[in-house]
Amino acid sequence: PPADMRARRPELPAYMAGGADNPLGARAIYLGDTLYRIHGSNEPESVGRSTSSGCFRMTNDDVIDLYERVKVGAKVIVL
Repeated sequence: PPADMRARRPELPAYMAGGADNPLGARAIYLGDTLYRIHGSNEPESVGRSTSSGCFRMTNDDVIDLYERVKVGAKVIVL
């Protein structure tokens, strides 16, 4: 997690591997060596409204489906 996220949530470690056990929300998917991540949210009202700390939020159900279907190395285009 980036420094600003860790400042808000000091219990988070400096590094977390992406994957099914990542506590940043369901299925945190890290996008290479960037600050971008795609993950689920326990606050569905926040989905589609804004990004925070480089995250793209989806509903937990949707990101779990994405995680199951997308392979490591898939191309992601950020608009």
